[in-house]
Amino acid sequence: IIVLCIAISAQAQTDAIDRFFESYQENDDFTMVYVSPKMFQMFADVAGDELDAELQSLVKDLKGLKVLQTEKNAPEIYKTALSKLPTDEYEILMTARDNGQNVKILTKTKGDDIIEELLLLVGGADEFILVSFIGNINLNDLAKVASSLDIDGVKHLEKLGNDK
Repeated sequence: IIVLCIAISAQAQTDAIDRFFESYQENDDFTMVYVSPKMFQMFADVAGDELDAELQSLVKDLKGLKVLQTEKNAPEIYKTALSKLPTDEYEILMTARDNGQNVKILTKTKGDDIIEELLLLVGGADEFILVSFIGNINLNDLAKVASSLDIDGVKHLEKLGNDK
């Protein structure tokens, strides 16, 4: 019964995040990106020797990446995200105010160094960004990948590598 309750709780958290993304996916004011596990696998296979071993391992272990971004009503969307997403189910890894933007990095961990899910919430007067990484993620490797991604908001993850 305990295992079933844990499984249902984990599924409910994922469902809440998925529902939040889905509630805005048809809205033309939002940019939404989803990168599937297959795409990460293809990237790792194509890049092959060009990726160092740590990055190749990270890319293969990623189960998905979702990005939701808008410049319309950003402060309200940020407040809505904080109220609708199960943020109390995550550990706060970092909070910051950067150039008028509130930045929150939240994680669900498995062990000391492995993260199962990472949420990045960025909210400012002009922009809202929600990024969800799912998979077995090592923070140091994620900071390296973040520097190579050309996605708004992900630049905040580069700071994680500087702290270690």
